This record gives sequence, structure tokens and C-alpha cells, in this order.
Amino acid sequence: MSHALQRPVKGTARRIRRATHAHGAGESGLGKLIELHAVNGAGDVLITVALASTVFFSVPTDEARGRVALYLAVTMAPFTLLAPVIGPLLDRLPHGRRAAMAAAMLTRAVLAVMMSTAVATGGIQLYPAALGVLVASKAYGVVRSAVVPRLLPPTFSLVKANSRVTLAGLLATGAAAPLGAGLHVIGPQWPLYGACAVFLGGTWLALSMPHKVDSAKGERRARLSTHEERSPRPSLRTLSRSVLCGLWANAAMRGLSGFLIFFLAFLLREHPLSGQSAAVSLGIVAVSAGVGNACGTAVGAWLRARAPEVIVAAVLSLTLAAAVLAAAFFSGIFMAVLGATAGFCQALAKLSLDAMIQRDIPEQVRTSAFARSETLLQMAWVVGGGIGISLPLNGVVGMSVAAAIVAAGTTMALRGALTTPRHPGPGPRPRLA
Repeated sequence: MSHALQRPVKGTARRIRRATHAHGAGESGLGKLIELHAVNGAGDVLITVALASTVFFSVPTDEARGRVALYLAVTMAPFTLLAPVIGPLLDRLPHGRRAAMAAAMLTRAVLAVMMSTAVATGGIQLYPAALGVLVASKAYGVVRSAVVPRLLPPTFSLVKANSRVTLAGLLATGAAAPLGAGLHVIGPQWPLYGACAVFLGGTWLALSMPHKVDSAKGERRARLSTHEERSPRPSLRTLSRSVLCGLWANAAMRGLSGFLIFFLAFLLREHPLSGQSAAVSLGIVAVSAGVGNACGTAVGAWLRARAPEVIVAAVLSLTLAAAVLAAAFFSGIFMAVLGATAGFCQALAKLSLDAMIQRDIPEQVRTSAFARSETLLQMAWVVGGGIGISLPLNGVVGMSVAAAIVAAGTTMALRGALTTPRHPGPGPRPRLA
């Protein structure tokens, strides 16, 4: 009987291992990073389920606004720490990346257990623990971005590798969300117990990464925005205007994501879709966005492009059109369409930014550039979320603000596309895969 029960589990594990280690990813070590990121996504969503039930759904709307505002204020702290502290620390201590990822996993495992005692009551002590979880989660994300270039198989572009890693995280998130909901039925603390077990497994996976993850050969630090200086260290602005335009365009998309999550969460709570509960209404829009994001990531894994700037401009223009339509003809259908479009286009815009960084940033500073740019994008998400919870619950007003956010990013994307030389000269052409 035990063998009969173990057979499907082992068979599934073997199929997952074959998929994550295909095309040289196993030999290079990228397969282990893909698996680690899947574990990270599963653990984060289990904690999100526990917090959402406590911070958002279990209290009246006015009180929920206050709690979410406090949550966002707490959320801002990791980003303010990441930019001036963790980024430079990563530059100076590049030999501890495996340990850093393992520490981020273990920290969240411990904090999940600590939060389990407060999640049922929603007491104020929940927020310091949530802050620690967020700091650890975002620190992992920055270190993971720095690790990817070190694990590229010979036939992979950097963007294709990022596509696989991101898609694994999305699939794991989708699989773990219903598990978290089921554990929550047993008790509000049970998703946190599950998260603890997941992150303990992630700690072991992080420590088992290849030794070359800690290699810093040929690396130098890069800054996001400086004018021409006497310093011999290159910066993103002096190397490529298109990268900066693409970065700010992506920041607008990430801000839109944060805005839609929090604005629609409150809007659909007070005005759910016809015939649906608030939770189901929010779930419909969230699933639309998640499916769109997964599809965009999957498309980016095989799409080829000679001009990623054009793709960024195209997807932001498409998102702007969807936001304008949602504002002009506000309805549940258009909200779902905007969520799916934004998810799809955000994924392709980020992959295109990766392609520009791969093309324009020298290898010796590319790792640091990824870490710094990701910090800016994460901060944009928090700012967008703050705008979302501060607006009145008026759909037309909200979608108009969403259109304004995307319009600002579209302007930068078009600027980048128009200022990029059509004939960049010799060398490999940029690809999305």
C-alpha cells in the first residue's frame, strides 16, 4: 500500500525535475534556482493567505483601510532598506549569496511560527513580524536577481532564464493558493505552519546551490542614475538611455499593479460583481491578472525581438488602451480585461527590460544593475498601492487614475523606442529568448 501511495508522488517529482533541469539547466545549476524560486513563491502565498484573512476580510471596510495602510507603511520599510543597505552590501559581500538566500528562507520560517500566535486576533504584534517577513522576502528577490547571470546554460539568454524562474514561481503560487485556503479552513494559523515547512525546505535548497553562485569574478558595482563622472565605474544612464526609459516604463507598470491590487480589493469588497461575493469577485479579477502574467511570461520564453524597446512601447500602449476603456465603460468585465492585460503586458515589459540590460550593460556590472533596478520596481509597487487605498471607491475615478499612471510610463517607453538607434552596430542582437 505504501508503495502504491508513493508511486504517483515520486513520478510527479521526477517529471518536475526533468522540466526544471531541461536544456542544460540541470548542469548549470539553473534548475535548482528554478526549484528554489518555486518554493519561495509557495511559501509567500501561504503567508499572504493568512495575512489577507486577518488584515482585510475579517474587519469592516474602514478598519480594513487603516490596517492595509499600516501594512503598506510597513511594506515600504523593506524597500527603503534594500536601496541604501542591501544593494551595496551585496556589492561588497558577493561571496555569501547562498547563505543570504538560505537566511532569507530560514528567517521567514521562524517568523511564520511567531505570527501564528497573533494571526487569529490580528493584534498589533502581527505587524513587526510581517515587516520581518517582507524584508526577508525582498532581500531574497534581490539576491536571486544577482544569482541568475551566474547560472546561465550555454544556450540560454538571460531573459529566457528569468522567464523560466518567474514562471516556476507563478505556477507554484497558483498551486499553493488553494492549499493555503484549505489550511485556513482548519484554522487561521495553519497556513503559517505550512509556510514554515516550505521555507525550511527552501533553506536546504539554497544551501545546496552550486558554489559558482558565490563567485564574483569580473563584477563591479553600477548605479542607476548618474551623469558623466570622472569615476571609472560605468552607470546605467551613461551606457544606455533606452535602459533608463525602459526602467521607468516598467516602474509605471509595477505601480499600476500595486494600484489595481489595493484599489480593486476595496472596491469589490463594497461593490462586488453581480451575483458574487466580495471574495469571489476579487478572486475573479486576481485570477485574470495571474493568468495574464503567466501567459506573458510564457510568451516571453520563446518570443524573439530585435528591438525590445518597441515591445515595451507596444505593451504599455496596449495597457493604456485597456485602462482608458475601463474608465470609459466601467464594468466587471472591463476590470477583468484590464487585470489580464496589465498582467500580460507587465511580464513582457519586464522581460524586454531584461533584454536591454543584457544587451547594453557590460557583464562586469550587470549583476549589480539587476539588483538596483529591481529595488526601484518594487518601490513603485508600494507607491501604487498607497495611491490605491487613498482614493474614494469610485470605479471611473480609479480607472482614470490607472490610465494616468500607464500614460506616464507609455511616454517614457515611446521616448526610449524613438531614441534607440536603428543600427546599433556589430554584436549580437537583443532577444527575448
